[in-house]
Amino acid sequence: MVDLTRDDDGCVHARLLDLVPGRSKKAYAGWPDERGDDFRKNIDVAALDPFGGYKSAIDEHLEDATAVLDAFHVGKLGTQVADEVRRRVQQDTTGHRGRKGDPLFGIQAILRAGAEKLTEKQQARLARAINADDRHEEVFVAWQCAQQLRAAYQAKDLADGGRLAEKVLASFHTCPIPDVARLGRTLRKWRTAFLAYFTTGRSSNGGTEAVNGVIELHRRLARGYRNRDNYPLRMPLAGGGLTR
Repeated sequence: MVDLTRDDDGCVHARLLDLVPGRSKKAYAGWPDERGDDFRKNIDVAALDPFGGYKSAIDEHLEDATAVLDAFHVGKLGTQVADEVRRRVQQDTTGHRGRKGDPLFGIQAILRAGAEKLTEKQQARLARAINADDRHEEVFVAWQCAQQLRAAYQAKDLADGGRLAEKVLASFHTCPIPDVARLGRTLRKWRTAFLAYFTTGRSSNGGTEAVNGVIELHRRLARGYRNRDNYPLRMPLAGGGLTR
C-alpha cells in the first residue's frame, strides 16, 4: 500500500505504508477496512492495475474514491497487442516463428517504441518491413493503434488527451483486427477508470512502481529475508513510510 499524496506544488512523494500479502479483492479491501471510516474517507483517488478484483474492492469499500486505471499498464496492453499481431502475421506468412532476416522479426523493438522517438533509419526499416508483404499492413495498423493510445497519455493538455482517449473508446472495438478489437472491449469495460486519468491530474501507479523498485533493491542488499516478520518491518523504513 503506497501513499501517493501530492504536495502543495502538485508533486507526488510516494511512501510505502505497508506490505499486504496476496493479489486479491480480499487483500486489497481488508487493509483500508482495518483502519476505519476516517481513514477511508480521506482517500480521494485509488490507482490500480486492470484487475477486476481491485476495482470491485474500490467500488465496495472506497466508494468515495475515484478509481484510476494505471497509464503504464494501459500503454503496455497497447504494445502487447502490436506484438501479438506481429507474431501472428509472422507465423501466417512464413509458417514459423521469427528468425534472423525475417522482416517482421527485425522490427520487434521498433514496434515497442514511441513513433516520435524513431530515428530516420528506424523509420526506413519499419517501412521496408511493412512493404515487404501486403499482409504486413495489419501489423502497421495495430502499431498505429498502440501509438494512438500512447498519444492520449502523452498529450500536454489533459483535455486533448481525454478527447483522444474518447476516440480510442469509440473506434478500437470496431477494428477488423481481432487483437485490437479485444483491447477496445477491455478499455470500454474500464471506461470510467480509463478516462479518470485525464480528470485527476494524471494520477497513476508510477509512485507505486518506484517504491517497488526500492523494495527489490533492499531485498537484494539483504540477500533475502529468512524471517517473514522482519521483511514487512524493514520495507516501510526503506520506502519512506516511517519518515512522517
